Amino acid sequence: MVSLTDSQRIGVGIMGFGLFFILFGVLLYFDSVLMAFGNILLLSGLVFIIGFRRTFSFFFQREKLKGTSFFLGGIIIVLLRWPLLGMVLEAYGFISLFRSFVPVAFGFLGALGNIPLLSKLFQKLGDSSSLV
Repeated sequence: MVSLTDSQRIGVGIMGFGLFFILFGVLLYFDSVLMAFGNILLLSGLVFIIGFRRTFSFFFQREKLKGTSFFLGGIIIVLLRWPLLGMVLEAYGFISLFRSFVPVAFGFLGALGNIPLLSKLFQKLGDSSSLV
């Protein structure tokens, strides 16, 4: 089990609120204020979780500058009340930043089938001939 410090727990909560505000802003027809607030909370939560220096070094690596510029540019565009364009830029930047993480995530998701309780659940779901 992973033990978290108090500041990391606070960061997880802040990131959760940030994701909530972003999703709620999208559901309310791209409300720019909610989305901007969510973006600010998301970045500040990341700083609480991994620290300021590691956050800065992650975003400003030479090979990730293109993704960082699109992601942070999207946040600035959302703050300037162009939420649709800002979210498109943020999505492209996010994909560009975390492109190397996708194979690791899929490897982790593939390993979920090896957990005994989940493997039984997957087998029962796979055995059903109809979902209706």
